[in-house]
Amino acid sequence: MPLRGTNQEFGRPYNRRIVLESIRRFGPIARGEIARHVGLTVQTVSTIVRELEEQGYILSVRKEPKGRGLPPATLRINPEGGYAVGIHLTPLGIDAALINLSGDVIESAHREAPHAAPDEAFEAIGAMVAELTARRSGGRVIGIGMALPGPFGVEPMSFVGPTTMAGWQDVPLRERLTAVTGLPAFFENDMAAAAMGERFYGLGAKHSECYYLYFGVGLGGTMLHDGSALRGAWGNAGEIGHIPVVPGGELCPCGNRGCLERYVSLDARRRWNGNDADWVSEITPVFRNAIAIIENLFDPETIVLGGLASPALLERLAASVGPLHNSVSARKDRVAPRILVAQGGQHAVLRGAAALAVSGVLSPRFGQIFTAKRQREGDPLKGGDIAA
Repeated sequence: MPLRGTNQEFGRPYNRRIVLESIRRFGPIARGEIARHVGLTVQTVSTIVRELEEQGYILSVRKEPKGRGLPPATLRINPEGGYAVGIHLTPLGIDAALINLSGDVIESAHREAPHAAPDEAFEAIGAMVAELTARRSGGRVIGIGMALPGPFGVEPMSFVGPTTMAGWQDVPLRERLTAVTGLPAFFENDMAAAAMGERFYGLGAKHSECYYLYFGVGLGGTMLHDGSALRGAWGNAGEIGHIPVVPGGELCPCGNRGCLERYVSLDARRRWNGNDADWVSEITPVFRNAIAIIENLFDPETIVLGGLASPALLERLAASVGPLHNSVSARKDRVAPRILVAQGGQHAVLRGAAALAVSGVLSPRFGQIFTAKRQREGDPLKGGDIAA
């Protein structure tokens, strides 16, 4: 879906967002090309660009002339025009990173905090954010995003199993994050956050219709449709790890038997008594079936394997499943392989969590990424400034 502006006066903040989003997605790009992308006049775009340059969000670049006259200046995002903080909370501890607008990890920190209670965790997060931002004194921090295990609000499934976060049910995450950091706050489950990071900074930027398979302690996935994450009625779409695939199989903490993540996940690998090669060989039939399920349900351009597993293990998994089952993705006119491996490594979720804040503050389509129940109150772009 193309980004389109509005010529109504009340749409000025929105127009700023879509111009900035166009520069982020397509830059370096000239003003005339932006105007064609978003349906605004060149004059309107030029006015917005001037404001964005003054505020430091974008940079103007002019190539050396090759003939008569000066070539038009092109615009790109200024990587140091702002930073976002990414937080990843797990049963093992807390990771945090300060990330620039290009998705580069500038500073990072880790705190050992096994099964941290909310008060303990938020106190640590406040200290970690203060430490990270102090290292970039004077830098503009746009917001903070936190990723933690899901699903949320499902009584028999939330906060159970190897990703258990006891005591976190009904915690007002956004309010607590803002209280300890003073920043606009956003949150998501870890698999959806990682998918957004892939959409902003990785393979998802090249594929508007792709499925991100999150390989973590459990297993989850997110369909990126036209660049936005499909989240479902309550924001829990993608819990593919809880699809029963082995009749009468292992008991899962969710109460079902034979769930996919009991066989394909880092927790499953930890419980396996043997090496990676033997484990991958054992689970290949189940994993191959999972790929066919995803393809037939979502018809993606490609499936991107990512998450907390090492790239080497993901590459081994991707190589193990060929030849894949026949599915709607078995097309002769394919451009991308049916499976790709993300290269985000251990920073995948942190970059994704920071992307939540970048998207929430700078993207015109933030409201489409989350369900109505999960959208933040208010708009950080009300008035004349791009960021609060």
